[in-house]
Amino acid sequence: MAKILVTYFSQGGNTEKLAKAVAKGAKDEGCEVSLKAVTEVVNGDLTEADGIIVGSPVYFGSMSAEVKRMFDVSVSVRRQLKDKIGAAFTTAGHQTGGKETTILSILQAMLIHQMIIVGDPLTAGGHYGTACVGKPNDKELQEAEALGKRVAEIVKKIWC
Repeated sequence: MAKILVTYFSQGGNTEKLAKAVAKGAKDEGCEVSLKAVTEVVNGDLTEADGIIVGSPVYFGSMSAEVKRMFDVSVSVRRQLKDKIGAAFTTAGHQTGGKETTILSILQAMLIHQMIIVGDPLTAGGHYGTACVGKPNDKELQEAEALGKRVAEIVKKIWC
């Protein structure tokens, strides 16, 4: 069975809500899903997963320090993340607060690990990944589920 890690940092709870929706989408597609805060993730979680979906609130237009630390620590397993499927999501405090730049900062770290990047499906916007401002509404939660489902579909095509 394909394994997907959904990991996130959430101080106010909004990114965690989005993470749970992403995880639901992957589970509904029949994958084994591990949902963890980035502070709980160890390198073994990354190497055991076939797909890794990372979420962060926008902090000065980039990922949070906690998410960055997870990537910094993962350098020792960099080669083992090659060809794993990666995706990202974010939450922001303002409409123009840096959602896309935050997602891109996460995707850049994944590319350095030679991961295969997946954006959100056209039904969810068809861009870099799922994002919202403030507390996710029902539409944004559905878009997050669609991201989880899309990653699961790609993971199954490549790894199963």
